[in-house]
Amino acid sequence: MSAQLQPATVLPVADLGATDETLMLQYRAGDADAFTVLYERHKGSLYRYFLRQSDGAAIAEELFQDVWLNLIRARTQYTVQAKFSTYLYRLAHNRLVDYYRRQSAVLTAAWNDGAGPPLEETLPIDTQEPEQQMQIRSQIARLVNLLRALPEVQREAFLLREEAGMTVDEIAEATGVERETAKSRVRYAINRLRRGLSEDL
Repeated sequence: MSAQLQPATVLPVADLGATDETLMLQYRAGDADAFTVLYERHKGSLYRYFLRQSDGAAIAEELFQDVWLNLIRARTQYTVQAKFSTYLYRLAHNRLVDYYRRQSAVLTAAWNDGAGPPLEETLPIDTQEPEQQMQIRSQIARLVNLLRALPEVQREAFLLREEAGMTVDEIAEATGVERETAKSRVRYAINRLRRGLSEDL
């Protein structure tokens, strides 16, 4: 991370209970500590969003930093029109689209690339039996491949729901589509993943 994006060692306790929107307004008014709290809250999910839609950690890091820098540049124009997370992921969506438009590349997913928690840690493993662990890892590998095979708009909608915890309405606003379109993308993604996983059973 560049120096200006490095979080402080100790977060300002007074700001920890504030909403994201309040923090962003405070940052717009010149409170750098408010930005630090926002960054700490959202850095993990935002980075994973990029990591799992790009060709590796280097690209994810570039896009991740660009979004925070764009937010810094646009802070004086910020107004509360939606949840801050929707605003942030709208910036992320636009940056991702712009990057791949310039690269003329197809979006791919990059799970378990050595950054962020491995996918195994996000799935329950109820047993330590080696044979069952192998079966779980096999399913995880299958899920990774199925995610890569999803149409990019479905994958993005699914990741916004799973990584960012966004609602259908928030996904629609962040990606600039109608609510029903966002809902359909999530539903189709889930159905494709379920169908693909069931084929292995």
